[in-house]
Amino acid sequence: MRACDHLPERFNAADWFVGRHVREGRGARTAIVTDAATLTYGELDERARRFVTLLRSAGVRRGDRVAFVLLDGPLLATCFWGAVAAGAVAVPVNTLLKPGDHRTIVDDCDPRVVVVDPSIPGGADLGGPDTLVWTAAEVERALEGGAVAAPGYAETRRDAFAFFLYSSGTTGEPKGVVHLQHDMWICCETYGRSILEITPEDRCFSVAKVFFAYGLGNSLYFPAHVGASSVLAHGRPSPELVFEQVRRHRPTLFFGVPTAYANMLAAIDAGARYDFGSVRRCVSAGEALPASVLERWRERTGLEILDGIGSTEICHIFLSNRAGASRPGSTGAPVEGYDLRLVDERGHDVERGSLGDLLVRGDSTAALYWNKHETTKRTIQGEWIRTGDKYWQDDEGWFFHAGRSDDMIKAGGIWVSPVEVEAALVEHPAVLECAVIGADDADGLAKPHAFVTLRAANADPAGLPDALRAFVKERLAAYKCPRTITILDELPKTATGKIQRFLLRAR
Repeated sequence: MRACDHLPERFNAADWFVGRHVREGRGARTAIVTDAATLTYGELDERARRFVTLLRSAGVRRGDRVAFVLLDGPLLATCFWGAVAAGAVAVPVNTLLKPGDHRTIVDDCDPRVVVVDPSIPGGADLGGPDTLVWTAAEVERALEGGAVAAPGYAETRRDAFAFFLYSSGTTGEPKGVVHLQHDMWICCETYGRSILEITPEDRCFSVAKVFFAYGLGNSLYFPAHVGASSVLAHGRPSPELVFEQVRRHRPTLFFGVPTAYANMLAAIDAGARYDFGSVRRCVSAGEALPASVLERWRERTGLEILDGIGSTEICHIFLSNRAGASRPGSTGAPVEGYDLRLVDERGHDVERGSLGDLLVRGDSTAALYWNKHETTKRTIQGEWIRTGDKYWQDDEGWFFHAGRSDDMIKAGGIWVSPVEVEAALVEHPAVLECAVIGADDADGLAKPHAFVTLRAANADPAGLPDALRAFVKERLAAYKCPRTITILDELPKTATGKIQRFLLRAR
């Protein structure tokens, strides 16, 4: 699917996702739901256009960046859509990063304005000679009383810059991924239409936050495409918070990540109260979903999980399972509108059943990495983009994730997929989560090494590494078995739940 075949040359994403609903008589529909308040599409439109006025009064012009270090809630939705409405470039920033990381991102994207929540450390220090800092309270006061709503939305081009997303940093170096006005529309007309089958009556709740590409779609543009509503919660997504939000706000579409599903299952096993009776569809992305987690979730809730893979560069999910046809352990089949290839080191297509590097083609692909010309050239190759993932495809066309290309382990001259070893480990009843990396033995030879966390905090780790190795040997070839196993209280992760294997390798 190409935007140029469906959208006019002049297209403003905020006008499509917010202003259009008011013009077409849907302004009274609920757009945003929180514990404290709700916003209709009419109210969101009014606030977004008032934010346009604030930006213009500060000298913000088309193409200027406007960054937000804000918790999920009505203000973040207002500022994101308002910046796009003004023809500026919205930059939602990971709120869980350290102040030094916030400084690095702001220095990289060079915004004209940064809107910060003072409760987030370091926000007040993000200003500079050309960067204004506004607090959340200042902006709210202006939205409520002082600013007059701009008369409309900027007439941007469909291929103009709309927003940056900074990648989650599994390698330790977040990159500014530049997306265009049409990219969110493409995701809605592909994944949103064919996989979610989202309707105006749906209510979305996402464990992943808005600053994450996955969460941005789940919470903002998928529901707004059809005039549905979204539940926004600013707290860390502990099982208790998630269960309470689902009970209170009754979402119909639930978006999680593998870590969240595993943690919720552990809480359920420990006796936590839960009610997913309102949910018609569960989704997972971020990392490969272990088959054992999918099967246990289905046993507990009666709901299947549609596992898929997306990326910040593609904007959302491009490979996914389907409702009624999900296969445990598989990432599914290509989403309509995306083409996939598996290639070897020379760029030649591999045969079915063979490992290959995953390439994707689709019209929601990012334009470039901001300030990273050489990285852009290596990753985006014509119409295709290298995802950095290793996959293989079975005879029926199902895709199976083997891990990140830089995480593969060559043990004894044979490639070992960390995902395969991790899937075997998490089948053990004592294991909550795990990560497998390559570690050199005394002879300097790479061998699989596993880091695991336990389901029960008081579980006795004595003798467990030996038991886990024996457990894996019953399921996998001996050379795939971890030579050593380290038990941790928790695994290092990005704010979006992805395991930071580079930190484990550094140990």
